[in-house]
Amino acid sequence: MMTIDPPANELDCAANPHASTGHRLPHPAPGAASKVASVASEFADSVDLEARFPIESVAALREQRLLSAAIPREMGGESATLREIAKVCRMLGSSCASTAMIYAMHHAQIYCLVKHMKDDVWFRTFFQDMAREQWLLASATSEDTIGGDVRSSVCAVMANASGEFTLSKRATTISYGAYADAILATARRNVDAAAADQVLVMLKREDLSLQPTSVWNTLGMRGTCSGGFMLEGRGHVQQVFQTPFSEIADRTILAVSHVLWSSVWLGIATDAVRRGQKYFRKQVRLESGAATQSSMRLTNALGMLRTMEATIDAATQCHEQEMDAESQALLSRSALRMNDLKIRMSNMALDIVREVMQLCGMAAYKNDTPFSLGRHLRDLHSAPIMINNDRLAGNMAVLMMAERAI
Repeated sequence: MMTIDPPANELDCAANPHASTGHRLPHPAPGAASKVASVASEFADSVDLEARFPIESVAALREQRLLSAAIPREMGGESATLREIAKVCRMLGSSCASTAMIYAMHHAQIYCLVKHMKDDVWFRTFFQDMAREQWLLASATSEDTIGGDVRSSVCAVMANASGEFTLSKRATTISYGAYADAILATARRNVDAAAADQVLVMLKREDLSLQPTSVWNTLGMRGTCSGGFMLEGRGHVQQVFQTPFSEIADRTILAVSHVLWSSVWLGIATDAVRRGQKYFRKQVRLESGAATQSSMRLTNALGMLRTMEATIDAATQCHEQEMDAESQALLSRSALRMNDLKIRMSNMALDIVREVMQLCGMAAYKNDTPFSLGRHLRDLHSAPIMINNDRLAGNMAVLMMAERAI
């Protein structure tokens, strides 16, 4: 039977990872994420309208020390788990999608560092500096001659006999690159390496220059400021990962990115459903009775929201159990699961917002009502094309050819 408010305000509790549940409090301080979400919500419309970087909410992230949440405690962070960061992404996503996506992409880089470089002397110092200064990390994996194929590079690390290197990369997009304190860039291992023989390189702000090559004027996710740049960097070979990028991508980046992105989309959908609930309550009061079609719309939206929540949680749990797996079969299965997660969650979040828009009608279609969903819908249209779903489906088909019959 349909209820206007889920039991114990279930929806709001699901969107708030710090609501009282009887369990231990998550590592990011209990009030930290909600404080940032409040700031993000206040400026979300202006960030979207002006296509500007969300300076207020990122400043709040720094103030609340949430940019270092996943860094190990012994290096100045909070040792937050992927599950805990995903909850923060959902909360931020329900306030400002651009802020949430920036936070998600930042933490994809953090987990990459934690998993693969935490025992390296140079990077341990970097971790400590990053936690102390609350640095924001970005990534540069695209290149103008390879399109969306992040598994190959044209640019290369050019090192000399003294261990210094230079790097020139024409990146089609570097999300919030102009505002980042450091950038992880992909490149060929050296000038003689094959296009797929890639490494990750850490470039600190003082050691790189960015010349804009395109502007960011998009349908949605306008505050991520993901323009194109000509990147010129330099440093010492200690800043170059020894582990091949292909292994880092398969073991860490794929799973973490898709879990955190999906959590952002879940947050956007959560806020849409919350607006739909408010509209439904108003409609019932005005009409002195339940509207059958509206109740069906809200029931469908709530059901899909619960499915998203459970699916992301299950995928996160599987990743945490298999993150150290050596079996190639397990790694392939994990890649299938995470690609499927990304495809299904990106589509389902859009379906939820469409359902709520049908429920609220013109009140959602207009941009100046408490039930407006234009920004939600525009932001979510980026989801299926962030690493295009068609490309992922093609990759899954190749992986499934090697899978045993179910």
